[in-house]
Amino acid sequence: MLETLKTLCERNGTSGREENIRNYIIGRIQDKCEYQVDPLGNILVFKKGRNRPKNKVMLTAHMDEVGFIITYITDDGYLKFDCVGGIDEKVIVGRNVTVGEKQIPGVIGLKAVHLCESDEREKAPKVRNMYIDIGADSRQQAEEYVEIGDAAYFMSAFEPIGESKIKAKAIDDRFGCCVMLKMLESELEYDMHFAFLVQEEVGLRGAGAAAYTIKPDYAVVIEATTAADVANVTGADRVCCQGEGAVVSFMDRSTIYSRELYKKAFQLAAENGISVQTKTAVAGGNDAGAIHKANAGIKTLTVSLPCRYIHSATSVADTRDMASCYALVKLLSEDFANA
Repeated sequence: MLETLKTLCERNGTSGREENIRNYIIGRIQDKCEYQVDPLGNILVFKKGRNRPKNKVMLTAHMDEVGFIITYITDDGYLKFDCVGGIDEKVIVGRNVTVGEKQIPGVIGLKAVHLCESDEREKAPKVRNMYIDIGADSRQQAEEYVEIGDAAYFMSAFEPIGESKIKAKAIDDRFGCCVMLKMLESELEYDMHFAFLVQEEVGLRGAGAAAYTIKPDYAVVIEATTAADVANVTGADRVCCQGEGAVVSFMDRSTIYSRELYKKAFQLAAENGISVQTKTAVAGGNDAGAIHKANAGIKTLTVSLPCRYIHSATSVADTRDMASCYALVKLLSEDFANA
């Protein structure tokens, strides 16, 4: 699974520009199952299992990552940009990026600190004051490589760190895509639907369309969520901890989850020796927010991977938690199919 995750994370695909991810996934599944690409760009997949289910179950993960979009090119060749998805401005300055289909290397810059007024030094930098430097000397030279509307991406290598962790960009949510690919390339107990979704990071836009088309009875959203188990953070503020297993939410900013399904996840985990934990903060949101209220309502649960430094140039995840997430998602999908 790690090799697949590496390939997915190293490919670029912001919201609305998921084609590199979509093409890779289609290449992996096209001979193994039925699929279609809807007008928004979601990949909707059906795979037969050994048995017909009592309930239609849909598993989902989103293909897009946070990034940037070029909005203007200055006379002296710098690129002005805006964020695609929620990125904390404090993690942007000085980061290496690639721009456009040609993957032009650049660095995100800001006015030198010695030129800032005292009040500017004390405030977090604003995106409107930043720029991407690709080494161009003029607008004309920059336009040889970049167009307004091009996407820009964090440049970050996929690497192992410590005894069980990896670091990479876009673990949110290439991990979920990786889980679904592994399931699609294995024999399933029940017929199952899968949706590789677009534009989650800008408002859960692909999820509602996919749910409307598939019309499942149950949905399992596979995600990554904030792990704040870092220095000087204690108690509930840690949200979840790496090495303690899959994360199941009772509520976030877009969904109040079914108490029944929440308890079912912990029951199945306990019965099968799977590490699982509660997300101890009502924060964030994911495609469940659009899915659970689609059609006449869909029973929905989210299983998340604890991920440090999410929505930044480099996130960190633990391979032990990846294994727990995969095992729990597989059990939940089978249980919901036969509920």
